[in-house]
Amino acid sequence: MTLQWTAVALFLYVEIGILLIFCLPFISARRWQNIFQLSIWNRMARFGNKFFLTMIIVLVVLFLDAVREVRKYSGSEQSKDPKLHPNMFDHLHMKLFRAQRNLYISGFSLFLWLVMRRVTTLISQLASAESSTASLQTQADSANQVAKQHMKYNELLKQTLLERKGDEATREGNQMLRKEVEKLKAELKGSEEVLRRSEAELQALKEQQEGLALEYDSLMKEHHKLQILQEEGGDKKDL
Repeated sequence: MTLQWTAVALFLYVEIGILLIFCLPFISARRWQNIFQLSIWNRMARFGNKFFLTMIIVLVVLFLDAVREVRKYSGSEQSKDPKLHPNMFDHLHMKLFRAQRNLYISGFSLFLWLVMRRVTTLISQLASAESSTASLQTQADSANQVAKQHMKYNELLKQTLLERKGDEATREGNQMLRKEVEKLKAELKGSEEVLRRSEAELQALKEQQEGLALEYDSLMKEHHKLQILQEEGGDKKDL
C-alpha cells in the first residue's frame, strides 16, 4: 500500500473510532456540547469549514482515481487474452484487487466524513433542544404555582366577602375587595394563558427532540451497515 492510501486508511480508522465514541450511551448530548464549546475548538472553528471542504476534495479525487484504476484493470480483453503469461495474469488480478480495495477505502472515508459532520450537528441541536425543554418546564412550573396562589387568594377574598356581606359599615371595603378579586381573576387568566403557551412550546420541543433522536438512530444504523461492509471487505482482502 502506497503512502497516500495508507494515510486514507488511517483516516478511515480514525473516523470509525470517533463515531464509535459518539455512540457511547453514557455521554449525553449536553456533555458533548460542552466539549464542543471548549476554547481550543473555538480557536479552530475558523479553519473548520476550510479543512472540511479540503478533505472532501481530496477524498473525491482519490475516489475518482480508484474508480479509474478499477476500470483500467477490470477490462475483459486483458483478462481473457490467451497469450497472457500466468504470472502476468496473477499480477493483473493483484492490481485489480488493490484498486478495488482503494475504492472501498476512499468511498467509506468520504461517506463517514459527511456522516460525522452531520452527527456533530445533530448532537448540538439535540443538546439545545434539551436545554430549551428544561427552561420551558421551569417556566411552566412557576406559572402553575402562581396560578394556584392566585386561586387561593381568590377563595380567601370570597370568604371574606361572604362574612362581611351584612355589614353596612364595610360596603366601601367590600367594593375594594371586589375590584381586587377582578384584578386577581385577570392575572389568573393571564397566568393560565402563559401556562398553556408554555405547555404547547414544551410539546413542540419534545417532538423535535424525538425527531432528532430518530434521525440520529438512523445515522447510527447506516454506520453499522458500513462497518459490516468494511469487515466484509477486510475478509476479502485476507482471502
